[in-house]
Amino acid sequence: MSGLSNSPMADVYDLIRSAPPVDLDDAGSRARSPSRLGRLDYLGSWIAACQRKDVPSIDKPTIALFAGSHGIETYGVSASQKGATERRVNALREGRLVTNGLSAQVGGAVRVFELALEIPSGDISTEPALSEQECAATIAFGMEAATDEPDCLALGLMGIGGGTAAAAVAAGLYGGDIEYWVRAGDGVPENVNQARADVLKRALETHRGHLTDPLEVLRRLGGRELAACVGAILAARHQGLPVVLDGFATAVAAAVLHAIDPDAIDHVIAGQITDRPAHKAILERINKPPLLDLELQLGEGVGAALAVNLLKAACAAFTAQGTPQPGDELRIN
Repeated sequence: MSGLSNSPMADVYDLIRSAPPVDLDDAGSRARSPSRLGRLDYLGSWIAACQRKDVPSIDKPTIALFAGSHGIETYGVSASQKGATERRVNALREGRLVTNGLSAQVGGAVRVFELALEIPSGDISTEPALSEQECAATIAFGMEAATDEPDCLALGLMGIGGGTAAAAVAAGLYGGDIEYWVRAGDGVPENVNQARADVLKRALETHRGHLTDPLEVLRRLGGRELAACVGAILAARHQGLPVVLDGFATAVAAAVLHAIDPDAIDHVIAGQITDRPAHKAILERINKPPLLDLELQLGEGVGAALAVNLLKAACAAFTAQGTPQPGDELRIN
């Protein structure tokens, strides 16, 4: 953080430092109570702690999706066809995707944030993805995901090249084997995985010596949708909202904040785990065990939206439970 006092990023660090704490003590004590609801009981107490309320409630969730474009798209880092991001964004706006149906099912709203899709972020293999001003402004823009006063925020990311950029940020934060970070799940051609690895090798070499600060890693190796996701997580903390992560890239955004202060993501939970090997690695590093493992290979907030159902159930169970009397509990084992 040295030398950042006059940087546009200084305000971001101020937001992280000034974030109100999440009192997890009550959630932990409730999870150790005689209840037989296990993790569901913990979730109810965790939601109450995030919302700073005695009784948790999720009646107005928002599924926020951030869509960006990347200068590395031209290197063949995705099996998707050109224009796929724009087409998926349009389909979301028209209510034609799975995410729309799942959002309606949980009583939520889908908000799609297009992040200058016509202007790709910088080619990270040769230059930073964003300038300091662009990165700070995009983080601030991402904070608007919480402006419609939801009581829970589920996050998803979209964009050709976004997975490779997320892998680059993960490698910048943690080091390790490049090919492991970039390898996608089943069904992705090997030539795409190789293209991703080649881009990542060049990117890490280009930015070598500038990757000690997590926000600098984000700025140089990430992209607009990752920066916006960081902003959404920050805004949720200040507004008392639990956050549900979707796939690998959203977990990487949370990892940026975790690398600055592990307590900065106490209000965050992983909605699912995908078949991408590095997704598990990220969740282990930020200590966020997933709620669901449905072998999903689709992003766009689908896993996060599904997990909101569990959080709503946890709220209902929390509210419905009375004080058990000795001998009242029924065991299934």
